[in-house]
Amino acid sequence: MSAPNASSSASPRLWAVALALAAVYVVWGSTYLGIRFALEGYPPFLLGAIRMALAGTLMYAFLRWRGVPAPTRSQWKQLWWLSIFMVLLSNGLVNVAEQEVSSGMAAVAVASMPLWAALFAFLRGERPRRNEWVGLALGFAGVLWLNAGTDLAATPTGMIALLIAPVAWAWGSIWSRGRDLPTPFMSAAGQMLTGGAWMLGAALVTGERLTDWPPLDATLALGYLVTFGSIIGFTAYIWLLHHVRPALATSYAYVNPPIAVLFGVLLAGEAFSLHELAAMGVILAGVAIITLSRTKR
Repeated sequence: MSAPNASSSASPRLWAVALALAAVYVVWGSTYLGIRFALEGYPPFLLGAIRMALAGTLMYAFLRWRGVPAPTRSQWKQLWWLSIFMVLLSNGLVNVAEQEVSSGMAAVAVASMPLWAALFAFLRGERPRRNEWVGLALGFAGVLWLNAGTDLAATPTGMIALLIAPVAWAWGSIWSRGRDLPTPFMSAAGQMLTGGAWMLGAALVTGERLTDWPPLDATLALGYLVTFGSIIGFTAYIWLLHHVRPALATSYAYVNPPIAVLFGVLLAGEAFSLHELAAMGVILAGVAIITLSRTKR
């Protein structure tokens, strides 16, 4: 499983690939439950602001220590705009939604992101293949089914937030193509720093504040999100993008939801109806078809 145009001597070790996949599969799948636990002591936007500021600062300092160039003034401007979509409207609204819906449900809804990315790519002139159209139709049918026939219908705020979050992430991903951005790891650190600032602004506008000292469990969950969710998980994902086939690197999109549901059931007592599980299956089938079709191009 070597990177495109890489020689066999540069192929990553199997154990390294397995560890990186475990990070994006299990760690990212568990962050939805981590958010739920952290919300027991921190309001949603303030939670995101603290998480992104800490992770971004640590990652930025480490990269500068390793000699990675800092973003230019032009690149910082791009990062400020990009983090609106990739941090504030995606991660921030997932935090908002998880005040009303289960962690597993949030993960299932966010799994629709590749569907929106494919749609936005089409609007930019990338004509989908027949299989991609099938995946889009199937995936969006699952999204409609999930939002119309499950518990999301009874939580308007959660439903709206979980509709916007994957759309924002997908739009940011497509919009960033061809932009003047720093190296991938520095871009991630910059997005977390600027996104943390946007989150803090949203917290101030919505009147969020800490009225009591957060419980230890919530603070430990926040620490988990910073170290494992933001730093380790994202670093593993960037590494995979440079060492394995794109289909394998992006397969987290349809592996995270079942893992998130499993964590929610086992550790938080969340319950899922057959209807909700069936909708999840339809969404993930659409995502899988699109991912595999794009890989064969």
